[in-house]
Order: sequence, then C-alpha cells, then structure tokens
Amino acid sequence: MSVKITRNAAKVIKKELDKEENKGLVLKVVITHAHGDHAHYGMDLVKPGDNDNVISTDKEIDVIIDKDEPLLDGVKIDYLYFPQEGFVITNPSKGNHGDH
Repeated sequence: MSVKITRNAAKVIKKELDKEENKGLVLKVVITHAHGDHAHYGMDLVKPGDNDNVISTDKEIDVIIDKDEPLLDGVKIDYLYFPQEGFVITNPSKGNHGDH
C-alpha cells in the first residue's frame, strides 16, 4: 500500500500536525463516496488505533488507510492554490485523476 503526498500538501499538513491540539494525531484518508471504478476521498486527523494500517511517506508524514480498500492504495494528496485553494485527493493508479 502506498500514499503520495506532494510538497505543497506536506507543508500544510505538517503545519496542522505541529499545532499543540493535534499532538499525537495522524492523518487518515478515507473514501467518502465510491461508485463505478473510482472513489471520492476525504481526510481527518485521528488518534491511531492498534489495528490501524499506518503508511510512512517520503515526506515524513504517516497516513492511516484501510488496507482492505483497494481504491485507497496509491492515493495522491495534493494542495492547490488555484483555481480554488484546498486539498485534492486522487488515485492516478486506479484511473481517478480528479472529481467530476
């Protein structure tokens, strides 16, 4: 299982994780809606549980994903400033290159 985090996203996520109220929390990526051969994704900061599947990334950010959900393997977390500022989560390895 793999998760890719872009440089822009890593900066924003690390800033959030460094806040005092978020100490001990880990980023979790979930499927908010799945249909056909792709999914829409969301994320949250949560306390990791004993049974959580924690993936280490090359940006030194751990991410929890459900190992039994194939549409989560290979997700890419990006942070865009244009046309609208915010996170964009896709899974290019599964043919999902953005919301429709």
